[in-house]
Amino acid sequence: LGAWLLFTPYLSAQELKKLIKPNDVVIDRVEAVVGKNLILTSDVENEFHQAQAQGMRVPDRCAIMEELLFNKLLVNQAEIDSITVNDQQVQQELDQRMRYYINQVGSEEKLEEYYGKTIAELKEDFRDDVKNLLLARQMQAKITGDSKVSPSEVRAFFHSLPTDSLPLIDAEYEVAHIVKKPVIDDAEKNRLKEKLNTIRERILKGEDFSTLAVLYSDDTESAKRGGELGFVGRNDLVPEFSAEAFNLKGKEVSRIVETQFGFHIIQLIARRGEMINVRHILVIPKVSSENYLKAQHLLDSLRTEIIDKKTLTFDAAAQKFSDDNDSKNNGGLMYNQQNGSTRFQADEMDPALFFIVDKLKPGEVSQASKMSGSDAKPLCKLVMLKNRTEPHRANLKEDYQRLQQMAQVKKQASLISDWINKKRKTTYIKLSTDYNTCTFKNQWTDKQQ
Repeated sequence: LGAWLLFTPYLSAQELKKLIKPNDVVIDRVEAVVGKNLILTSDVENEFHQAQAQGMRVPDRCAIMEELLFNKLLVNQAEIDSITVNDQQVQQELDQRMRYYINQVGSEEKLEEYYGKTIAELKEDFRDDVKNLLLARQMQAKITGDSKVSPSEVRAFFHSLPTDSLPLIDAEYEVAHIVKKPVIDDAEKNRLKEKLNTIRERILKGEDFSTLAVLYSDDTESAKRGGELGFVGRNDLVPEFSAEAFNLKGKEVSRIVETQFGFHIIQLIARRGEMINVRHILVIPKVSSENYLKAQHLLDSLRTEIIDKKTLTFDAAAQKFSDDNDSKNNGGLMYNQQNGSTRFQADEMDPALFFIVDKLKPGEVSQASKMSGSDAKPLCKLVMLKNRTEPHRANLKEDYQRLQQMAQVKKQASLISDWINKKRKTTYIKLSTDYNTCTFKNQWTDKQQ
C-alpha cells in the first residue's frame, strides 16, 4: 500500500475506489535517494493518481517529487537527531485511519474485500509509512518551532504585496448569541426510559437488536445499518456512551445511557484492541410547547431589558443566562471553527442563522428565534450582529488576523526553505536525470545550478 493513503487528506468512499489497489502491478525503479531513503516510481504515480481521484488540480510530477524529497529529508534528519515515535503513537494513527476508511466504505468487510487483505494485513503494510509520517511531522515542528510574527512583520508583509495580489474578502459577520435550551420534563424522560426498557426486554428475550433499531431508533443514519456505528475509539464517542460501550462483553446489551443526544441502549458487536464496533438505539426527548414558550419568554424579556430599558447589556445577559458554555463567557461571541476566528462568511453559517443575521444592522438584536443545536435538539436564541464587513481587498484594519496568518505561513516556509538548503549540503541526495528539467522551489542537488 503506497504513501497516497498516509501523506494526504482522508478520502471519501468513492475516491478510495478510484485509486490504484495496493496489489496492482507497478513497474518500479528508484527515482531518488535521500540519505538511505528511497523514492520509487510507484510513490510518484500513486500521489499523482490520488490527486486525480479527488478531483484536485493535479500537480505535475515535478511538484510531487519535490514534496517527496522534503518528506524523506525530514525522516532522514529525524533519525540523525534521534527523534522517535513509540508503538502506541503509530498504533493510534493506524487505528484512526482504518476507522475513517471503514466508515467511508461502509464496513470492515467491504474494505477487506476491495483490497483483498485483512485489516491487520493492511495495517502491517503501511506501519513503516505511518511511523515515517509521524517522524516527519515532529521534525517539521522542530524546524518551525514556536515561530511567530510580530506586528511590524505583519505590516511589512502587507506592504510587500502588490495591491492586485491582496486577497479578495467576501462580506464577513461577527455574531453573538444568547442560547436557551428548553427544559425536558421528567414525565417525558420517564416515558422514553420505559420505551427503551420495553425494547431492551424484547432483545433479551431473543428479538433482533438490528431490526428493532431500524424500527425505533431516532438516529436515522445508523438505523439504516441496524444501529451499527462501525469501529470507533474511546475519543470518538461522548464520555457517557464511551464508558458504557467499552465495558460491554460478548453480545451484552447495556443499561439505559443518557447523553446530550438523548437516551441509548447499546450492544457490543466486536472488539479489536482499543477499537469497538457497537450498535445502538437512540430515543430523543421531545420538548413540550409549554417549555419552549418559557424559554422564548425569558429571551423576550432579556431583549426588552437590553433594547428598551437599557438596564442590561447583551454581554452581561449572555454571561448570566446563556446555555452555550463555549460563548457565554465571551459576551456570547460565536467562534468559527473553520477559520479559527470570530468571523463568518455567509456560507460558513447555518442557513437559519444567516437568514436572521442578514436582516440585522450592527448592534441590533433579533427577536427570540427557534433553531436546532449541533445535537439536533431544539433551542431558542437571541442573536446580535456585532459587525459586518463589505466585500473588499484585505487591509490591516479589518483583516489583521488573516494577514497575520498569511505572514506566519510565509515565515515558516522561509524557515523550511533555509533548512532544506542547509541540510541538502550535508545529506546524500541523488535524483534521476528524468527530473533534470524540473523547476523546483528549492535547490536539491548541485546539478540544478
